[in-house]
Amino acid sequence: MTLEEIRTLVEGDLRSVDGLIRARLKSAVPLVDQVAEHIIAGGGKRLRPLLVVLAARACGYAGSGHIEAAAFIEFIHTATLLHDDVVDGSALRRGRHTANQVFGNPASVLVGDFVYSRAFQMMAALASQPVMEIMAEATNLIAEGEVLQLMNAHDPHTTEQRYLEVIYRKTAKLFEAGAEVAAVLSGATPHVRQELAAYGRHLGTAYQLVDDVLDYRSNPKERGKNLGDDLAEGKPTLPLIHALRHGSEQQRAIIRDAIQRGGVTQLEPVITAIEATGGLEYAARQAHEHAARARTALAALPESTFRKGLAALAEFSVEHTI
Repeated sequence: MTLEEIRTLVEGDLRSVDGLIRARLKSAVPLVDQVAEHIIAGGGKRLRPLLVVLAARACGYAGSGHIEAAAFIEFIHTATLLHDDVVDGSALRRGRHTANQVFGNPASVLVGDFVYSRAFQMMAALASQPVMEIMAEATNLIAEGEVLQLMNAHDPHTTEQRYLEVIYRKTAKLFEAGAEVAAVLSGATPHVRQELAAYGRHLGTAYQLVDDVLDYRSNPKERGKNLGDDLAEGKPTLPLIHALRHGSEQQRAIIRDAIQRGGVTQLEPVITAIEATGGLEYAARQAHEHAARARTALAALPESTFRKGLAALAEFSVEHTI
């Protein structure tokens, strides 16, 4: 099942989510509107809102709260991207100039704050204490993940465990929260809620692992990001960590130096070292294992086209790996 086929299962819901996103991003402050329109025009797969509406429908939910939930999950994600691009000094996202590149760092940070706070307004409107608790914990962990990533930057001694902790907090936690919120809104049993949260966690982990693989083997035009962006920022991702464990002394020296210095001047020898040690294959295998665990967690749900859509979403997350 392709991504478009998955989206077709909840086409009406996704249109409602898109409409709500546009409506909630409106502001009386012109600059907020301009940055918001730049974000919307940037598109993106909207995987997190898709996850929320599919999970809610798979639980038999017939209300409209999942539309609000899908939108505020996307808002939290958008706010983190706005802030990330400033921290990382990124100039390109999804093939377009980043908001900080177009409007400057101060505007990007402040509009990120606006989007973040608007998400909490929407959460409060649902009047669900469990939803607020899930999202409060998630946003706190995401913030910690950003700091942990900053601590790991330019550190060639970063372990696989530390790397996995960062991607859980930075990426997988929001997937986990979205799936769990859908279960809560649907009045699902504690077991279903737990399994859906596990589905989101493993899906998000697989998604990030694949992204880290593609940083060293992808078409920049298709991906919308430059090859070696993680290396340029001194991020020790799993392919690099694996190569540091299994490479020759010369290969390890090249990678250590590249992580410490940042930049892409040594990108070619680094990629050669990663490929020689099987770093990309190792990370891809880990991604496939997490995608499989995500599909296994769906056994807690009744059979439906929406459950099949969630399973297909897990398959989609790893289909472009090597």
